[in-house]
Amino acid sequence: KIVNNKKTKVYIYTRVSTVMQIDGYSLEAQKNKMKNYAEFNDFKIAGEYEDAGKSGKSIEGRMGFNQMIEDIKSGKYVLVFKLSRFGRNAADVLSTLQIMQDYGVNLICVEDGIDSSKDAGKLMISVLSAVAEIERENIRVQTMEGRSQKAREGKWNGGFAPYGYALDSGKLLINEEEAEAIRIIFDQYVH
Repeated sequence: KIVNNKKTKVYIYTRVSTVMQIDGYSLEAQKNKMKNYAEFNDFKIAGEYEDAGKSGKSIEGRMGFNQMIEDIKSGKYVLVFKLSRFGRNAADVLSTLQIMQDYGVNLICVEDGIDSSKDAGKLMISVLSAVAEIERENIRVQTMEGRSQKAREGKWNGGFAPYGYALDSGKLLINEEEAEAIRIIFDQYVH
């Protein structure tokens, strides 16, 4: 437990990608864990930021993350559930951490037990950010392999069935009610 004479300002950042939502790290679960951590350490939450359905591949396009980096200058810590929520690109993680530390702001990864204000924490962040990047690549490869296998089996690879088709047990079947309109469209385009 970190003891404070006055309440230290902290910022909370949460992120989910579709893969992590499936794994159960919902935005709400992450927030609850960090709010409990902040309460236990008598921290004042100065801001909450989130990116829903955003990849950790890059900080580009993560509006919540970038807004947080603009706002942190008066704080002491940024709390994240796990380092992989902060980012899955080692270069981004380390360069962003350096920007934060230039303002005297450190990163605490609640679930990983990492605090960048400590030397061991900085080392762990360096190592784990590289591991998170490798994990991201593995997830991408596994997802692509899964999609390829589904395609080989003649199964639909996700999403709603396109107009003119119905989805049945993972396979596309012609929906005769809608198919007539599709046939007319194709016929008129050709002729």
